Amino acid sequence: MGELILLRHGETEWARTGRHTGRTDVPLTSHGEEQAKALAPIIAARDVTRTLTSPAQRARRTAELAGLTEGDVDDRLWEWDYGAYEGRTTPDIRRDRPGWYLWSDGVPEGETAEQVGARTDAVIERVRPYLAEGNVALVAHGHVLRVLTARWLGLPPADGRLFRLDTGTVSALGTEHDRPVIGSWNVPAR
Repeated sequence: MGELILLRHGETEWARTGRHTGRTDVPLTSHGEEQAKALAPIIAARDVTRTLTSPAQRARRTAELAGLTEGDVDDRLWEWDYGAYEGRTTPDIRRDRPGWYLWSDGVPEGETAEQVGARTDAVIERVRPYLAEGNVALVAHGHVLRVLTARWLGLPPADGRLFRLDTGTVSALGTEHDRPVIGSWNVPAR
């Protein structure tokens, strides 16, 4: 059985400054492009047989620069919909809502952790048959990949909070004795 290879897109200006970037389609910075290019040797060594990407240009460009030029766009890999908090930083949100925490408090006019979990459950079900053929790459965003990881492990969606995930990194989910495990996590290319 293959592994799920998770790539978080490279740096964007909004990611660099801590702005919640859900559905706003911002490009990679030049550093983000370098991060994505640096992932190429890691991906080449993984023998990826299928790739799914978020529709966001930052994810599609990361996939391209990492050498994953053939693949399908899956809308369910969009980042968490941050609703009214789109483009805002956590300190800015906390000025209006002291103690706010995405994982437990959610966002007005956006998605809940459970809704993101339902999307990632559907992605996992889609790729399960492909894993019999080899490694499958998912190129997406920090929060959605963290929720997907929690769901892979059989945890509630909000337990994605336990898995920090930086830009331009690669992680792997697999199995051991037919049980889901993390093979590697948050590995930068350099």
